[in-house]
Amino acid sequence: MVMLNHLNRVEDPDDCSPLLPVAAEAAVPTPLTHRQQVVAKTDSRGFFLCRRENLTFSVVMLIGCYSAILIPAYFPLNKSSALSDDYQHPTDLAMLNRSASVLSGPCQPHWCLNHLKPLSSSAGLQDIPVFVQHDRTLPWDLSPPLGLQGSEEHLALALASLPQPGLPPSLRSEGSCKRCVVVGNGGILHGSHLGSHIDRYDIIIRLNNAPVSGFERDAGSRTTIRLMYPEGAPHSANEYKNTTMVALVVFKSLDLDWLTSVITKQPLSFWSKLWFWREVVDDIPLRPENFRIIHPEIIHKTGQVIQKYALKKGNMVPTLGASAVVMALQLCDQVTLAGFGYDMGHPYARLHYYETIHMDAMKAQVVHDISAEKLFLKDLVAAGAVTDITGAL
Repeated sequence: MVMLNHLNRVEDPDDCSPLLPVAAEAAVPTPLTHRQQVVAKTDSRGFFLCRRENLTFSVVMLIGCYSAILIPAYFPLNKSSALSDDYQHPTDLAMLNRSASVLSGPCQPHWCLNHLKPLSSSAGLQDIPVFVQHDRTLPWDLSPPLGLQGSEEHLALALASLPQPGLPPSLRSEGSCKRCVVVGNGGILHGSHLGSHIDRYDIIIRLNNAPVSGFERDAGSRTTIRLMYPEGAPHSANEYKNTTMVALVVFKSLDLDWLTSVITKQPLSFWSKLWFWREVVDDIPLRPENFRIIHPEIIHKTGQVIQKYALKKGNMVPTLGASAVVMALQLCDQVTLAGFGYDMGHPYARLHYYETIHMDAMKAQVVHDISAEKLFLKDLVAAGAVTDITGAL
């Protein structure tokens, strides 16, 4: 047996001393087998780590485990493998073939106009003024966005800051046939590889903050007209590169004040900014001649036509996408759509080409009648007035 003559003092565990008192062996002989067990038990203290070393070892192991998990996620070893297959390869070769077919032939003058005439629902979609001008301001009998009633003073200040408020010479179609493409924000563009095709059009129309930078392969790299309201303006200066024009859609008087501020570089007051439902950009790196104001008749006439397809009656506020199509009908001989169509039958499909929000997010919006707009656009396609190269309508 083991005699406990005395107990050693318990040392501070942080200096690597034993955590328990050590029993001194008695002088009485101990059987060999039992002695071996005691020695083994006593010597085993060398295999245990003190508290300080144990803590350090645990921290190192923890960091190592997290690194093994997280580093490959942020820095994939094979960059190409990190990209989805549908981005590496076109998802729909028929889409590319349709696009190539549109671009292969010569531009057909007055194509849209000739194919709009037989379409009964398109009455009133011709000869609509595109931009507000100094000499063509009218008495407005509707409030924004369908008119400019109550915003006349704000409009006058905004027009005073625009050196060229009307249609620029580059967009006038006299003597030249022009082809437009209206680039929607739809997820159908993701993985389409249509970028090089889109860049070949004479006029490329984009909507709000739909990005170009980083998405050139699918959405193209040039912008002729970016249709937007203040809260939808891109914040990155890169999105205004290769951009000919920014065209403001007025939803409230303050939108005109924002445009004046951006052009004149005179910032809005803190109190004015509080009335925007989202933070707005203070500066757009374009010259004053690169800004325009969309004529509210574009929005008004678009809403009137869509109303014919709607179940619920009233003043219809169309999406910027539908309004951009009607604007394109005024500017171009041929109009092509890319990235249009909401497929509500697939709620988990990609809503936008530049983010992973699902299609069912559209159910939350109550401002626009998406179903009525889709019927309108499908009629334009069926009549041959426009061409849908992505085929989502």
